[in-house]
Amino acid sequence: MPRKNETPGAMSDGQALKGLLKLIVAGRKARCTIAFIAVIVNSVAIAGNAFFTMLLVNNYILPLVSAKAHHLPVNFTPLLHAITVMACVCAVGVIANLVFSRMMAIMGQDVQEDIRNQMFEHMQTLPIGYFDTHAFGDIMSYYTNDIDTLRQMITQSIPQVMTAAVTLFAALIAMLIISWRLLIIVLVIMVINLIVVRWVQTRSSRHFTVQQEALGALDGFIEEMIQGQRVVKVFNHEKGSQKVFDGYNETLRESAYQANAYSNVLMPILVNTGYLQYAMIAVVGVILFVEKVASITLGAVASFVQLGRVFSVNLARVSQQANYIIMALAGTKRILRFLDEEPEHDSGYIDLVETEAGYHWSRPEEDGSTTLIPLRGEVVLDHVDFSYVPGKPVLRDISMRAKPGHKLALVGATGAGKTTITNLITRFYEIDAGAIYYDGIDIRDIRKPALRRSFGVVLQDTNLFTGTVYDNIRYGRLDATDEEIQQAATYTDADDFIQTLSEGYETEVSGASDSLSQGQRQLLSIARAAIADPPAMVLDEATSSIDTRTEKLIQSGMDTLMSDRTTFVIAHRLSTIRNADNICVIDGGRIIENGTHGELMAQKGYYFQLYTGVFDIE
Repeated sequence: MPRKNETPGAMSDGQALKGLLKLIVAGRKARCTIAFIAVIVNSVAIAGNAFFTMLLVNNYILPLVSAKAHHLPVNFTPLLHAITVMACVCAVGVIANLVFSRMMAIMGQDVQEDIRNQMFEHMQTLPIGYFDTHAFGDIMSYYTNDIDTLRQMITQSIPQVMTAAVTLFAALIAMLIISWRLLIIVLVIMVINLIVVRWVQTRSSRHFTVQQEALGALDGFIEEMIQGQRVVKVFNHEKGSQKVFDGYNETLRESAYQANAYSNVLMPILVNTGYLQYAMIAVVGVILFVEKVASITLGAVASFVQLGRVFSVNLARVSQQANYIIMALAGTKRILRFLDEEPEHDSGYIDLVETEAGYHWSRPEEDGSTTLIPLRGEVVLDHVDFSYVPGKPVLRDISMRAKPGHKLALVGATGAGKTTITNLITRFYEIDAGAIYYDGIDIRDIRKPALRRSFGVVLQDTNLFTGTVYDNIRYGRLDATDEEIQQAATYTDADDFIQTLSEGYETEVSGASDSLSQGQRQLLSIARAAIADPPAMVLDEATSSIDTRTEKLIQSGMDTLMSDRTTFVIAHRLSTIRNADNICVIDGGRIIENGTHGELMAQKGYYFQLYTGVFDIE
């Protein structure tokens, strides 16, 4: 199935912000409460400092000036006491600000960790189909770019916005107490600013969303190019790749340009309206003082000018963080959409248990008891239909039976549906019609973890993980001891080459490592399946990418692994499946022939022509 990049959803900024706040508050109510109290204390201290200016001028400075002018004794003690009190208030505000900033920094890192954990946990519940239709680089962008925008928002934007918002409210209350007439000027300027902010944010928000999507698409393309560098170089496709990259990069540049062009225009507008407000308050305030309107004092004018400045500065701080908030909300939308993806559905209730007598299906009964059904390994596909995309069938009326301990081979051209059949048996995808039975049990009644634990899978593309050889084999069974791992490696003929490695089983390998040959990697994959000791096996073209000499080395390990196990084998090399108990030939999503090698050769049909080279299996 083709991959596609995620398209923007219909989630609004309000919904994204609400979802983000839930993620922040979850399990952190005490810290959030402390942070909120701290920001209120800090804001009250800021507003109180401006309010103190009025008291300082009216109650201390002007009386001292008057006493000096009339040659009266001058007493600075009350002024010093007032300044001391105000200094203590300012100190409390500074401490509150430090507490608030530290709390937000801690919560920012905690939220990042929790969201990443949630995302990774949720990612592992998603069906395989999700990864078929989403670029890996775009998924990686959730964990890096989008999460980073949240970190910046939580540790920088939210603290500044919260501080500014509470300070704005405190300043408004103080200005209302001092002079409602001068407050009108501030409110008029504020309404103008809010209209401008709303107009700009509406446009920049759309472009920031496109920017995050474009960044994810770019990451997806880069990831593909890194993985395919050899192919790019072999076919001299550097210029073509560069052209495609330039297209993705230009889309990102254009969306980022548009987003920042709108958001960056806010600061100059708000700064200049702040200066206008400052001048208007000073002029009107002096006129009211000179004309003695409403008994306004010089201290009130001085305090109001300072409060107006506090108001405009904090409004500008809010707008300055607008672009970061919008960008973070765009990232939040992508993360929330990812977390809202429907997890893999599992309606099964039958489990798999291992007893001294072997593996058994454990079926709970209505009376509370449990019935154990021996796992024999019989798999039956009964008139199965399947399509990845509705209306475009991939498999049609597939019926086959794998007897316990038998080897069933699937043969056909690339795209015929062989791998799809094994993916249906392990329920990576759900069938459209028909049924699949495992020991007479509909596999939809078996819990998916139990069903998949009953199968060992060896794929054509081996996936190794960063760690030692021990770690990679132990991936098949995490509680396996070192001795058991060595036994499994010996059992599957992998021990010989492992002993030649620099540090033996302690040798570090990785998925991208070229230190191991394809055959060696495949042997590790077979040993990994062996340590799991599964009752059944799926070998999906496990030897198609290696040479015949290496295949003979691996074949011994595979034969050992398949011994006494029900095995589904997909192979391009027909010579590797001659000893299969049953061979199903698939073409166009249908089984057109089945039987043993001898029976199919005697029919002189499609299989005969494939085997004798009349048809190319590709």
